[in-house]
Amino acid sequence: MYGGTMVGMLTYPKANKKACKSFDDFDISFKSKPGGSLPSCSWTEEVNCYFASKAWNAQNAGAAAILVADDRIEPLITMDTPEEENLSFSYLQNITVPSVLISKGLGDGFKRALSNGEMVTVSLDWRESLPHPDERVEYELWTNSNDECGPKCESQIEFVKSFRGVAQILEHKGFTQFTPHYITWYCPDAYILSKQCKSQCINRGRYCAPDPEQDFSRGYDGRDVVIQNLRQVCLFKVANESGKPWLWWDYVADFSIRCPMKEKKYTKECADDVIRSLGLDLKKIDACVGDPDADRENPILRAEQAAQIGKDSRGDVTILPTLVINNRQYRGKLDKGAVLKALCAGFQEATEPAICLSEDIETNECLENNGGCWQDKAANITACKDTFRGRLCVCPVVEGVKLVGDGYKHCEASGLRRCEINNGGCWREARDGRMYSACTDAMTSGCKCPPGFRGDGVNSCKDIDECKEKLACQCPDCKCRNTWGSYDCSCGGGRLYIREHDACISKKSTAEFSWSFLWFIVLGLASTGAGGYAVYKYRIRSYMDSEIRAIMAQYMPLDNQAENPSRVRLAEI
Repeated sequence: MYGGTMVGMLTYPKANKKACKSFDDFDISFKSKPGGSLPSCSWTEEVNCYFASKAWNAQNAGAAAILVADDRIEPLITMDTPEEENLSFSYLQNITVPSVLISKGLGDGFKRALSNGEMVTVSLDWRESLPHPDERVEYELWTNSNDECGPKCESQIEFVKSFRGVAQILEHKGFTQFTPHYITWYCPDAYILSKQCKSQCINRGRYCAPDPEQDFSRGYDGRDVVIQNLRQVCLFKVANESGKPWLWWDYVADFSIRCPMKEKKYTKECADDVIRSLGLDLKKIDACVGDPDADRENPILRAEQAAQIGKDSRGDVTILPTLVINNRQYRGKLDKGAVLKALCAGFQEATEPAICLSEDIETNECLENNGGCWQDKAANITACKDTFRGRLCVCPVVEGVKLVGDGYKHCEASGLRRCEINNGGCWREARDGRMYSACTDAMTSGCKCPPGFRGDGVNSCKDIDECKEKLACQCPDCKCRNTWGSYDCSCGGGRLYIREHDACISKKSTAEFSWSFLWFIVLGLASTGAGGYAVYKYRIRSYMDSEIRAIMAQYMPLDNQAENPSRVRLAEI
């Protein structure tokens, strides 16, 4: 139910109030009646029988959900499924209705309201059941390598096998960060030297696990499970350091197939073969595991024990398996579909990966009436964005052009190149081989009718009749004819119309004026050339005179040099 909602009418049965027996025995049904507006949510109290039994009986009676009230005032705890291995509990995997444990105070309030004849409507909302701080979901699975603990162990292995592909896709693309964990306990000091502690613990009683068969005389011991758990943690550590954390899923799945306890292959040698097949550094993993018989702390297992202690909104981890998503304990079945929905609920809306939007995970609300969002059917553009929790109405980005607006009733292109997207949402029309548009790249937003048109620029631009409104072609001899988007103006008597001056002139005078103007330009150019040539001749003559005087000064004293004896003696020297 992660990411979903449910609304129902609360019902408290008159008989079988603990829901420990089948409601058929009391002729009680919670099935919706024809014309009924809401499904029924059964409510009972938490005593006398298993939580799962209550849910199963309520589901068979037609309840859409079951609320179980605690029978004492205490912090709410996680309800676990029965561990007995008998056929009477084969229904566990068939329970599909959501079940909720509520506090005694809330249950008493419901009881008073129903006793007073009030109709109580309950809304169950799982859309915000998980925190979603960013675009990545962080989750951890507390599990066990033991495959001889009955249905629970089998369900864990089956989950790893079925969820492996999904987990690896999410991890490959950086959508999630996964961490496996393993529960261990320590042996009290008074029993460290006992046979039980030695067979179930490593590192002198510091890290222990229950005997797989609950029989110390046969099969594998608890210490074998602890060592294999440690090897799996170390494998994840080495794989993560090599940039391939998803290899943990391959190892656990392959180890369960190739090295089962039942076939006496639950050994280090078999584990090493699986590790080699994955291309991981076996020496690093062995170094991480260390010496199980050493009387010292193992830093890896010490960190695992510390992580078992609850923090923030997450309580202590005491039940296997336990799934924690964004530091919030997961409530639900350990199967592929249910867990994937929970992970998808942990993403910020509109950041979830495509796998969260598949048909078997959520309903695409944009397929019905476009989700109530803005849409341009002609351009095949919509503001409806499907999300895991529902839908968002957000103006999109199309071919690099940002559309802006409220997303519900209005979106228009903005910025450069906006006219390339549906003409910027502006008016545009072609007629008689001419195209006019109210969108220009010079404007980053808005629409403006082009010259010759008048209107809002969005829905319409109408032609302006310049002739009728006397906006142009108003000279005495002008003849005006309106055209679409412009006008034609002509003059009688073989004259020409000058648009810039709104005047008619004679073609002859125009020709005479043109030839006069041409002769004027020719004469001007000739005068300019003659003047330039004269200046050039003068500068050449001046330059040659100065050069000749300089040469003669070297061989022949000038008149003014005779008047200065000192300069003459200097020249002689």
